[in-house]
Amino acid sequence: MSTTYSISDLAQEFDLTTRAMRFYEDMGLLQPTRSGPGGRNRVYSNRDRTRLKLTLRAKRLGLSLTEAKDIIDMYDSPMDTAAQLEKFLAVLAHHQKQLQAQMADLQANMDELEEHQREARALLVKARQKSANKTSRVRSAAA
Repeated sequence: MSTTYSISDLAQEFDLTTRAMRFYEDMGLLQPTRSGPGGRNRVYSNRDRTRLKLTLRAKRLGLSLTEAKDIIDMYDSPMDTAAQLEKFLAVLAHHQKQLQAQMADLQANMDELEEHQREARALLVKARQKSANKTSRVRSAAA
């Protein structure tokens, strides 16, 4: 007998809400069977569990759910492994380019922030020196 899971079993295991689980089902990532009165209870298989695990891994990589579904669905089809791997590598390469562009933008922001910090520190040194000079002149005049 194969192992089955309820929606709350998988939600708890993967630290998700049942709402998120239903969303993944609506996206076609999970395909539970139904049981109970009126088919109200969702019954998830090992296949669903694996697909959920792969979906969450794809999300951590920054892939969209559509991209994740396309890749995961390839393993359900009779396509050969080379085509699946080529598609996977193409999606990863595209995502890698997006991340590199984001990293370049972040680095430019960091460089600008550091330049503003240097300028502000230099101005602060000048302001403190000016204040110190005023204080010493006042003391000299009072003496």
